[in-house]
Amino acid sequence: MTTTTPQPPATTQPPTSTTGEAIDFWPAKSLTPMKDEWPRLRCRFINSKPIGAWDDFILSEWELESCGWQDFHPHSETNFVLEGELHIECDGQTVILRPGDSARVNPGRTGRYWAPVYARMVTVYGPNPDGAESHSFRYSEI
Repeated sequence: MTTTTPQPPATTQPPTSTTGEAIDFWPAKSLTPMKDEWPRLRCRFINSKPIGAWDDFILSEWELESCGWQDFHPHSETNFVLEGELHIECDGQTVILRPGDSARVNPGRTGRYWAPVYARMVTVYGPNPDGAESHSFRYSEI
C-alpha cells in the first residue's frame, strides 16, 4: 500500500466540492473573520464557497466567541458542535448543543445561532441547485 501526502491544487481557483478524482482533497486553511466588522465570527469554507448553485454539500468550520449570527437560507444547514455551547433558534423553537450534539435548520427558514461564551462547529450546507441566495444577515455581540 502506498501512502502519499496530498498536495494543494496547482490552481488559484477556489476549491470545488467534487474534483472528479478518486479522492477529493482540500488543504487546510485558517479560520478568518466572516467580515472585518464581525471579528468574533470566524469561519473557513472547506470544499467550496456557498456562491451560486451547488448540487453537493458544502462543508465549513465556524467559531463564535460571545456573539450571534442570523440568516435565511434556501438550503438545509446542519451544525455539529466540536467545542463549547451553541444555541440555535428557528420558528420559535430553541435547542442548545454541546460537544457531540448536532441539529439541522431546514431549508427556507431563518436560523439564529449564538454562543454565550464560545462554540466551534462543523457545518454542512445541503444542496442549493437553483442557486437561491441566503439573506437577512445579522451579527451581534453578547
